[in-house]
Amino acid sequence: MGKQEQAIIAGGCFWCTEAVFRDVVGVSEVESGYIGGEVENPTYKQVCSGSTGHAEGIRVTFDTDTITLPEIYDVFLGTHDPTQLNRQGNDVGTQYRSAIFPLDDDQRAEAEAAIARWNADHAGQEAVTTIEGPATWYPAEDYHQEYWDGEGQRNPYCLAVIPPKLMKLRKSFQQYLKD
Repeated sequence: MGKQEQAIIAGGCFWCTEAVFRDVVGVSEVESGYIGGEVENPTYKQVCSGSTGHAEGIRVTFDTDTITLPEIYDVFLGTHDPTQLNRQGNDVGTQYRSAIFPLDDDQRAEAEAAIARWNADHAGQEAVTTIEGPATWYPAEDYHQEYWDGEGQRNPYCLAVIPPKLMKLRKSFQQYLKD
């Protein structure tokens, strides 16, 4: 096992991005939470109101011998729509923005490179993904963790939104799928 590293990303509803990254090889943990806002220890209700400035995000812990940070960022950009400003599908507001929250200067450089790769591969469809921070991470309430594996399987919203993201992962990033 290689070095464990963390990355914080936000691509719409955290239930959706968490479900995708739980299926990615080398990822040992995915935690849903809030980042990038002004209120300390925000609640889900506060963040959903759009008034705190936070994004719904995930903190991904991964093994750098199995998957690299650039690959994590490429999977992230390729499994949500980084061209939608402050929304993903029917989820609208700054809390659903596409953003990367680098933990250091190296991660910031990798985030810039990942967005540049996306833009080069998708001419005319520029990513609006922001690079933000430093910012404080706040874990979401317990009932949001591993949501798709539990309650999400019975939630009509999740059933409509998550399977297409998982199909995109399987189709475009097969080499990064867990067995």
